[in-house]
Formats: sequence, C-alpha cells, structure tokens
Amino acid sequence: MEQGKKVIFSGIQPTGKITIGNYLGSLKNWIGMQEEFDCIFCVVDMHSITVTQVPSELRKNTFDLLALYMACGLSPEKSILFVQSHVPAHAELTWVLNTIAYVGEMNRMTQFKDKSRKHADNINMGLMDYPVLMASDILLYQADLVPVGVDQKQHVELARNLAQRFNSRYSPTFVVPDCYIPPVAAKITSLQDPTAKMSKSDPNENAVVTMFDDKDAITRKFKRAVTDSDTEIRFDREKKPGVSNLLSIYCGFTGVTEKAAEEEFAGKGYGELKARVAESVIAALEPIQREQKRLAADKAYLEAVLKTGAEKAERIANRTLEKVYRKVGFIPRAR
Repeated sequence: MEQGKKVIFSGIQPTGKITIGNYLGSLKNWIGMQEEFDCIFCVVDMHSITVTQVPSELRKNTFDLLALYMACGLSPEKSILFVQSHVPAHAELTWVLNTIAYVGEMNRMTQFKDKSRKHADNINMGLMDYPVLMASDILLYQADLVPVGVDQKQHVELARNLAQRFNSRYSPTFVVPDCYIPPVAAKITSLQDPTAKMSKSDPNENAVVTMFDDKDAITRKFKRAVTDSDTEIRFDREKKPGVSNLLSIYCGFTGVTEKAAEEEFAGKGYGELKARVAESVIAALEPIQREQKRLAADKAYLEAVLKTGAEKAERIANRTLEKVYRKVGFIPRAR
C-alpha cells in the first residue's frame, strides 16, 4: 500500500453469471481506479452462502470470477485480488461488530427484506447478518472509499455507523468510509423490464446479457429487448426507459457521449439501434471472453494469485483485527 493514496475496497459474489451491468457499473470502472488508489478487490464467497449453493458450482464460479477480473484488466501486481473466505479476519471482525449492531438496524435493511421474500424457505441469520459482514469487509482494510450502486448505499451507511459507534465507544480505530460514485457509472436495467436493475439472479434469461454469452445469444437478447411505443431514439429515462437503456449500453461499450449517440441514431429505427448495440457489446466482450477462458484453464496460476493476494490482504486485515481485539479487552495471543 502506498503512503498518501486512498484505499478502495469492493467485491462481487461468485453466484450466477456476471452481467454487462456488473461490468459497466463496476468492473470497467475498477480498472482505472488501480492507477489512482490502493485497490483491494475481493471475490466475496462468504456472502454467497446466505442463499443455498451447489458447492462444486460455487468453487468453479469463484475461479471463473477471478479469471474474469483479470481478463477485464485487473492486475494482481497493481491491486490485491483475493477470496474472502481465505482471510478469517472477515468472520472474526463480524462477530465483534455484531455486538454493537442493533436488531432494529438489521430489520430495516432493504436487501434483507427483498431476499427474505425471494427465499422464504431459507430466511437464515446469515441473510440478516450480511450487512455486518459487508461492514467488516470494508472496515478491516481501513477503506476510505467503497464504489457501490444505489442498492448497496444502505450497507455502506451501516458500515459508517458501526465504525463511528466503535470509535466512540473504544477510541478511534476505523476509518469511516464514504461511497464512491465513479465519474462514469452506467446504470444498466433489464432488457425486459427497463424499470428494474439488470440482475444476475433474474430468472428470465432474455432480460440479462452476461459476460459469458456468445454472439448469437447477445444478438437474440437485444432483438427481443423492450423499447417504447413511439419511434424516436433519444435519452429520456422516465418516458423512454427501454430506449434509454439501450443507448446507455451503447455509450458504455463504445465510449461515445449520450449527445453523440442521439445524433448517431437520429432518424433511424429501433431495429438498427438494437443491432448496433449488440455489435458493440460483442466486439468488446470477445477479447475478454478469450482471455477469461485462457486464465480459467490455468488453475495453478489462479491458485498462486489467490495465495499471494490472501497473504497481502491478511497482513492488513490482521493489523486491524489485533487493534480491535486489544480495545475490546481480549488478551493478545502469544506469538
């Protein structure tokens, strides 16, 4: 970690297929952050098991996601890349923070309510405690900034509250993190319901374009994308959410501005818009997919990256955890 640089922490769950929304909203922005910040990027596998997983699939998805991180441009030399469960301090700090987190706070968490509705047969304590584990993820690394979407802001607010509460009770210990909104953070919505976020857990496969979709699947999904009743192609999130979403995707993958995209498609039909958007996505994803496939096939290399990343992460995390343990009154472990 470099003196004077701010620390960024973020992570993605290795569940479902990573979408182009995850890419444009998170992964693509992470690449540039490596040059400006000290970056710690995690595959958050412990969060994943709040919903029942097939163990063999979870292991494969974890390696696949790490390979995707690097295929998109994250460098193990510039950033710390690791798997959450490889650093026990995440679970250990969660227990301490649980003692200052209030039941009322956890009951108010929007994602807990949403996931409880979706998984009514498995409303487990991990599902409720998910935000405290997320707070531990952030606070362990003394992160200054956390790049998040709108749906995660509430969790960062809890991390801030817990940091301030601990600092007040035991003396200053944690950096109080802030949300980081990247300069370009595309908000990508479902192709079938443009008022809803594009989600990797969406059961409708036509609603989601994943980072692993082939050319034919991408073309087909965009052809079926919901548009609007009139024929004008312009940005208007309120009145034309479907068209606006397609334009956002086009801008995200080509780098053109919203104004330039509107001018480019002026007088053209929805069919051409959908085809051009599909082409831009295919052109961007093909080299990423090739590199991801190459990396995923080299398990020994991925394991080496994870080992090095976990060692780096653990050194930082353990310094924080030792400080926390001392302040709450635990006897230091003999070395």
